Formats: sequence, structure tokens, C-alpha cells
Amino acid sequence: MSVTVRPYAAEDAERWDAFCAQADQATLLHTRRFLGYHGDRFADRSLVLEADGRWVGLLPAAEHPADRSLVASHPGITYGGVLHAGALRGERMVAALEAVRAHYAAAGYSRLLYKAVPTIYHRQPSQDDLYALFRLDARRTRCDLSCTIDVAHRGAVSERRRRGLKKALKAGVAIATGDHLYAPLWDVLADNLARKHGVKPVHTLAEIQLLAGRFPDAIRCVAAMAGERVLAGVVLFVTPGVVHAQYIASSAEGYDVSALDAVFDHCITATREQGRRWFDFGISTEEAGRVLNEGLYAFKSEFGGGGVVHEFFDLALQGA
Repeated sequence: MSVTVRPYAAEDAERWDAFCAQADQATLLHTRRFLGYHGDRFADRSLVLEADGRWVGLLPAAEHPADRSLVASHPGITYGGVLHAGALRGERMVAALEAVRAHYAAAGYSRLLYKAVPTIYHRQPSQDDLYALFRLDARRTRCDLSCTIDVAHRGAVSERRRRGLKKALKAGVAIATGDHLYAPLWDVLADNLARKHGVKPVHTLAEIQLLAGRFPDAIRCVAAMAGERVLAGVVLFVTPGVVHAQYIASSAEGYDVSALDAVFDHCITATREQGRRWFDFGISTEEAGRVLNEGLYAFKSEFGGGGVVHEFFDLALQGA
């Protein structure tokens, strides 16, 4: 099977999203409905991979905004990578990435930053791309560490987390869900980030509300309440096998009553009841993976989770 590539075109959008719905590695982040919220922020360089006149794979990608010689898959999402439904395994994946490399080299780019989809998001094992990157002499340049719970085989919950949940329940903390919670949660989140790190949330309130409107079944807000006040909460990105905590925030009052313990107890229980396997807290690394926030990672691990890596590869395009 000979694999060819061509640039994504706007008229491909509906077919692209239909392909993502069947791909073994794709999540809502790879869809054009999600990527489209960026508007013109990125110069899109996504590819459609074809063989014998049919689509066999996709590569969401864009020119890196800080380096015009670099194309990344994808600078606007947590992970990118080649998406397929079984057609690109073994040597076929090697051929596919060779075609990708030749295409981007001809377009004048010098490197491809490849952000592999973590294995927990795979509907079935699909790491052929990592093997192909090895064959093409790509270098692993970054590795982030996330904490994830296998809800069917959950690790031991620490005594500290058990005490925290009891404290929250004793304080009368209640759990609420719904789109009306985004605005008050964003106030808590923005205050936290400004005080602790001097930064703003990656998504504005308007952006997260836009995305929640586009994916009402996949993006959800869960909050711990004291009456009508939001004490703490999280935004969940729900994929076929994984519930991912995209944002975690608590007010000072929320910390005092361990409100996040109640939030995560609810979320982990719901993940199991919905038949999904993984609850993912997200990464605890900084400085491109070189620094681990040990306190944050320990907090997440105490709910019964373990490590899952996010891997980044640099593939030379010129002179290959």
C-alpha cells in the first residue's frame, strides 16, 4: 500500500470529524469543531493521508507560532499525532511518516514536532507511530508526567484523602454540575493563577463556554458548593475511555474544608459508573517536563493513581 498525503481543505471538515469518530486514537481535541475555535491563531498545516483513493489517516498540525521553520502536531492541543482506524500499522506507518516528512520538507519546513497521543486515549493499542519515529531517527525531546486512575483497578487511597473527604462532607459541601458554573469557577481559577503564578487561564471564559456549547456531552463543569457559592471545581473533558480533568481550582475557603476531595470523589465514582476506564488528573510537570511539581503529583497520586507519560518527538525533515 502506497501512502500519499495532501493538505487538509475546509471542505474536508465534516468528513474529517466523521473519520475521528472511528479512529483508534482520536478524541474531541482532534476534531475540526475543536480545532476551529482557535480561528486564525495558527497557520493550519494538517494533512489527509490517502491510499488507493481512500482516507487512511489524518495528521492535525499547524506552523509553530514561535518558529516558522517548525510544524507541530498540534500547537493548539495537548497531543496530536497520526490518527487512523487500523490502516496504518507496522511498515505502513513507517511509509506514512516518510510521506509526511517529504511533504513538509518540500514545503520548506526543517522539523516536525510530534506530540504522541498517550496510550490511555487509545481504543486499542496503537503505538506504531512511535516505532516509525524510531525508524526515522526522531529524538524524544520532552516527556511530561500525568497522574491517572484505572477506575476498575484503583490503587489505594491515602488516609489523608479519606480524611479530606470526611471533612468536606461534615462541612456540608455539596456537588453541582452544569454550564451555569463556568463563570463562578473561572473567577476562582483566575484568582488562583494570578496569586500563585501571575498568569491567566489558557482558555478565557468565553472560549470554554464556546467549547462547552460545541461539545455539551463531552465538556462538563463540576463544582463543590457552599450554598450558592462555588468553593472549588474542575472542568472535565470526556472521551470514549478517559475522563480528563482539564482545570482544577479551589478558593481559600474551599481548601479549608477540603472541597476538592469531594469533587474528585464524585468525578471518579461517575467515571466508573459511566463505564470509562481512566480518570486522568493531567500533568504535574513544568519547564518542558524537566521539573516535577512533587507536591501536586503526590496530591493526585493519593487518590489511587499512577504515572502516564506524554511524549514529544522532534523529526528532522531536511537532508533525510
